[in-house]
Amino acid sequence: MLHVLAASSVTISFGHSLSKPTSSILILLAATALSLAPSLLIMMTGFVRIVIVLGLTRQALGLSTTPPNQVLVGLALFISLFLMAPTLGQINHVALQPYLHGTMSASHAFAAGEVPLKSWMLRQTGSQELAVSEHIARVHPTTPMSASLTTVIPAFLLTQLKSAFIIGFAIFVPFMIIDLVVSATLMSLGMMMLPPTLISLPFKLLLFVLVNGWVLVLQSLVASFR
Repeated sequence: MLHVLAASSVTISFGHSLSKPTSSILILLAATALSLAPSLLIMMTGFVRIVIVLGLTRQALGLSTTPPNQVLVGLALFISLFLMAPTLGQINHVALQPYLHGTMSASHAFAAGEVPLKSWMLRQTGSQELAVSEHIARVHPTTPMSASLTTVIPAFLLTQLKSAFIIGFAIFVPFMIIDLVVSATLMSLGMMMLPPTLISLPFKLLLFVLVNGWVLVLQSLVASFR
């Protein structure tokens, strides 16, 4: 006579126990964080605004490859981390450390860490961009903080693009004036065949160095974040 043993049901619980996470889970979370780090850096920090403004500054000077892209990206990365340091420290204090010590579940840690990050992003997000994002997502949260990250992130990126182009326009104006003055001077002298950029580039570089342009640009960028 065959005795059929009923297999007991197996349940897998992830993120609801208050015990310390195992080393395998920590390795999995670390690998996931490293794979998503470039996307998170672009979407949830001021990296987009900074790298666009630095690129527009280089273009306004009339330089195509100097400084190299690696230099601009590295500078934007370090400034973004500097700006995000207080927020990251708060996330570490209220979410990551309690989860690693087993006093908070993964779901509660995620919810706790979402609050300071969302608060920082909303301070940099315009109301019009947020309204457009909510309209596209067809959601109507009662308060901005009650909106989900999937709604806040697009609005945040739109605001970063807008702010970057406003700052870039302000940077372009003085260099455009130099180009116009040089072009008018060359035309009045009858030097039609001489490229104006060949003459204006040294003057733009001289002006940029005299006013310590990179420092002014970086100070303006840091001050633009609330």
